[in-house]
Amino acid sequence: MKNISIFGTSSDSGKSTLTFVIAKILQDSGYSVVPFKAQNVSNNSKVCDDKSEIGIAQYFQAEVINVKPTYHMNPVLLKIEGNGRSQIIVDGKVLKTTTPRQYYKEIDALKPIVKKNFEYLQSKYDIVVAEGAGSPVELNLMDKDLANTYIATEFDTKIILVADIEKGGVFASIYGTYNLLDEKLKKNVIGVVINKFRGDLSLFEEGISIIEKRFNIPVLGVVPYIPFNLGFEDAQSLMNYSQIKQNVKLNIAVVKFPKMSNYNDIEPLIANPAVQVDFISSGVNLQGYDLVILPGTKSTINDLRWLKETGLYKQLEQRTKAIYGICGGYQMMFDKIIDDKKIENDKIVAESGLGFIHDEVIFQEEKVLNNSSYTIFGLEVNGFEIHNGASKKEQIFYESKNIKGSFVHGIFDNDNFANSYFTSLNSNYEDFNFKQYKKDKIESFVGKIKKVLDVKRIINSVS
Repeated sequence: MKNISIFGTSSDSGKSTLTFVIAKILQDSGYSVVPFKAQNVSNNSKVCDDKSEIGIAQYFQAEVINVKPTYHMNPVLLKIEGNGRSQIIVDGKVLKTTTPRQYYKEIDALKPIVKKNFEYLQSKYDIVVAEGAGSPVELNLMDKDLANTYIATEFDTKIILVADIEKGGVFASIYGTYNLLDEKLKKNVIGVVINKFRGDLSLFEEGISIIEKRFNIPVLGVVPYIPFNLGFEDAQSLMNYSQIKQNVKLNIAVVKFPKMSNYNDIEPLIANPAVQVDFISSGVNLQGYDLVILPGTKSTINDLRWLKETGLYKQLEQRTKAIYGICGGYQMMFDKIIDDKKIENDKIVAESGLGFIHDEVIFQEEKVLNNSSYTIFGLEVNGFEIHNGASKKEQIFYESKNIKGSFVHGIFDNDNFANSYFTSLNSNYEDFNFKQYKKDKIESFVGKIKKVLDVKRIINSVS
């Protein structure tokens, strides 16, 4: 069997999505399949059962094909903290915080780690579907590329290109990417998938002919633009969410911090037909919102200072309606946040918080990583923790009057909590089954894309 690499002809072309679609198609054809991404750059991560941390895209891909997520699927993860600092996570654990320049200087030391994890998965599954990162032909960075050409060359993978037609310049991006690959990789290209097509497909028939006859690249399918609203990997994909809702019962503002993380906490709200979600990044009036959510952040103190600069902090102090804090946003609700070990900052800093919770948060060197069931707000919920900040009084959650918050991510995925909480905010709110919605959405999405792909060619290429 051959493994497959998914290369994008640009960033945000749809590699993550196509990876789980291709994996599901191959799995449905009788093969054991696993997703993989050698190196991911994302502040959106999740904790596996073994308490390792990986990018949300690989976790979600594993969920789609019902494979247990492990750090082997994403051995290197970079989380951008700002101020030229990035946290490097290797084999699911924090290795160190460094600069991009230093990271690239030491990139060769990571290649054996990436190789070891790929080989482990290869020994366990028939096919590894390896998602690339950005463009595979950034010529000035080719020797530093872990996720694209390194994997494709080292393991002789078959290659599927993904091109985002919505961006414009689709012909140039396909032709340029293909022809900048070395000859060995070009021979392994199965074809290209044209992604996010809108309008009348007959108008693109000549385009398909140009790609196949002039470029000599098979077109594996033209995928229509289909709003998905699940598995958000980064801020770019988050902002592509779609909401068309007729019977809104709750208006929710999510404060979009500059270093906002774990965007997937908001997915159940975007999916909910009774909930309208607005992302707020300036000092707009919050009074009209039934609920304001302070989400997670990779730079808690800096984002707390940003909150004060925008004027949103003052509104939150005076607010009498509901506020919910998640992880970093929860920490902002305390009297003070102290980073005296320079965990998230390059110097010792402390910042006063909103003061809703009379306690202090102190950053610890060892990151808390936990995936578990919790009893919070009087309910049993599933979720995960991923934070360095620790409450002095060990308050994993808090509630009082209009204030609620917790270190636990994934809280709104729990229908028992979400429906109870939202009903308390509006008695006319009707329960929503996010778990069933997610299952149906994935099945429908994969089915629609499968219909427009040349599945036979793909399967024959790896057999």
